[in-house]
Amino acid sequence: MVTITGLAGKQFLPDSEDYPLWQWQYALSTYELDHDMNPGLIVQPQNKDDIKRAIAYAKSHKKAIAIRTGGHQYSGASSTGRHNILLDLKTTFQAPEDLVYFERGSRSFASVRASVSHSVGAFNAFLGEHHSFVPHGQCTQVYLGGHVQTGGYGQLARSFGLFGDHVLALEIIDHDGREREITRASDPELFFAWLGGSPGNLGVLTHFLIEVHRDADYVGSIGMRAVHLYDTAKLRKLLGYLAEMSDDENFPRNYDLCIGVLSSSFDVPDGLDSKMRDEHGEIFGHNGFPDWPSIIMVYIQFVPFSRDDKPDMGFFEKFRTGCLVHSPLEEMPMSELTAQWIFRNTREFDLPYVKRTYSTKSTTLVKDGWVDWVVGRIDEIVGVVDNGQWLSAQLQCFGGKNSMVTRKAGNGTSYSWRDTTLCMIVDNFHKPEKKAEAEAWEATNDKEAVGAHGIFSREDRRVLWGSYGDFDLDAVWHTYFEDRSKYERLMRTRRRADPHGTFTPNTFSVKRAEAVAVASPHGYLRAHL
Repeated sequence: MVTITGLAGKQFLPDSEDYPLWQWQYALSTYELDHDMNPGLIVQPQNKDDIKRAIAYAKSHKKAIAIRTGGHQYSGASSTGRHNILLDLKTTFQAPEDLVYFERGSRSFASVRASVSHSVGAFNAFLGEHHSFVPHGQCTQVYLGGHVQTGGYGQLARSFGLFGDHVLALEIIDHDGREREITRASDPELFFAWLGGSPGNLGVLTHFLIEVHRDADYVGSIGMRAVHLYDTAKLRKLLGYLAEMSDDENFPRNYDLCIGVLSSSFDVPDGLDSKMRDEHGEIFGHNGFPDWPSIIMVYIQFVPFSRDDKPDMGFFEKFRTGCLVHSPLEEMPMSELTAQWIFRNTREFDLPYVKRTYSTKSTTLVKDGWVDWVVGRIDEIVGVVDNGQWLSAQLQCFGGKNSMVTRKAGNGTSYSWRDTTLCMIVDNFHKPEKKAEAEAWEATNDKEAVGAHGIFSREDRRVLWGSYGDFDLDAVWHTYFEDRSKYERLMRTRRRADPHGTFTPNTFSVKRAEAVAVASPHGYLRAHL
């Protein structure tokens, strides 16, 4: 492959000195041999004209384009192989006009026009400067392009919904190089598909307009982060509280709760590490660097929706009692609380991983014995010293009839599994030689947690942002989308948005409806390009 003529931005061929630097994807440590993440050309467009030239080149030369902002897609779907092009938008749109705050009208209304070239951490800091907030994820180096298309799950999901639920308009460049603005009113099918359908496969998203919330409208919010030393009895108690909350259909919308477990030797979130040093110097080595123990992290917050809403301090106390250290439990603007939820590291452990992100709609987790089961599974990794495996787990409540994840179903987006009550992430980071053991541990989780008799979920429910397993999305569509009619609706929109396969750089995408259909083992017609 050769470089594209007339581009203002940088381009890198595989023999370029800086190619390995820009080839990087989060998934390389795990899937370098399994998934082709060696693009034939990496393009860093300087502007929209560069993007249009890249699209035109790809069409005329029968190449496909993979689109990357942060590069954190866990299966490596934001990359492609040697025959194709990687469009790297990480630095393309970072001028002042690419991140603008608006406040207008007499009612409570604020919005932001943002580009895909900003990280969650930078976007959160920008909102903080304007005393505003919106629900989003916790990983600082995830970028907004992929984040908004896959939902933007995060700490405020129960109380406010997903990041993508707040989108008002999308600015894209389509397969013909045309600039378009898409809203739910102007093109409901494209709006539906862009927000939750087939990320990166419908065109090039450059900017979006998103509604945000103002601190001034939620005075009295309160939140806390607490660190507990890892202990199975403590974990069982805390997860018991989480399961009770998840099982309660009437639990107030005001609360969000996430519990994490991290194996030893990681970084404690900003703001608590200095407190750990001051209050628990015994865990620091002689060289002054911490030898972090395995811990349980609790993120919990309350937000008022009326003047009469007051937090149940006893609920907070259950998660603070016996902790090693915690943030101040006091009223704080929501924008400051959301800044505290940000996880500052690019990744938990610099190792290969076996990923699992499970979702359930169960309201009988306590009765079904899920707490004892998951504590036992976690302890097999975290409770064993020098086993060459490290766990990063997050368990978060999303459910109940008051949850905005559920209540925003039918809002014109296609994000799946709106009836989710609890999400369980259990990622096994491992030494390369321990890959078989890590895979076997996760395989046991699959067998016992999911299925007709699964202790966690009766069906296999996955989310696009936390993908794992089969890299052919069409072969496992039923794990990412609720029903065949929804999937076929997305297939038809893909046919319109990507008629030439310009944005089909790998198999992790919704198939186009014009494909040849053949019988599949699932009893439906399976589409192939």
